[in-house]
Amino acid sequence: MELIQINPDLSAYLAADEVIDHHHPVVRETAARLAAGAADSYEYARAAYEFVRDAIPHSQDSGDLRVTWRASDVLSRRTGVCYAKSHALAALLRAEDIPAGLCYQRLADGEGGHEIHGLVAVRFNGAWHRQDARGNAPGLDARFSLNGERLAWVPDPDIGELDYPELYAEPHPAVLAVLRAAPDRPYLSRTLPGTL
Repeated sequence: MELIQINPDLSAYLAADEVIDHHHPVVRETAARLAAGAADSYEYARAAYEFVRDAIPHSQDSGDLRVTWRASDVLSRRTGVCYAKSHALAALLRAEDIPAGLCYQRLADGEGGHEIHGLVAVRFNGAWHRQDARGNAPGLDARFSLNGERLAWVPDPDIGELDYPELYAEPHPAVLAVLRAAPDRPYLSRTLPGTL
């Protein structure tokens, strides 16, 4: 899928902000530890992806009621939903000067509605490649790939699912608003946006 950069300036996809706070010590320490075992930027990106996917449980899967949204909090508390884990992965990639953006899917929620799912896109060889760091579970097998997408879900347009083509340098305002407002994960689950 070809992504449309919301901000045409590539440096925006390397920037730090309140959410993708890659200058925070916990992000820098985690990035340094992962980079020490990587031979090049590709290996580092894969290691960062696998770390976020595997070492930080998706809070719904683990039953953790805490809601995180800032990358440094996701890494220090070791919990997050797909959006938060995407923020953490983007921060780790940007910490090593690898452009990373945020993108989204609209998926069926199993109750007749839809919810937005968060992804990361990483830039290598002049192209954006979407990655899903949500965390694998029974029936989900997402993997880091620059040669064809290996996402957790492929949207089914027959049930109103879709891939949003936009690539954001910062979290979508609707996503960030629900994360910030949620006192716990059950509340967040009830307030997730169904469309962007």
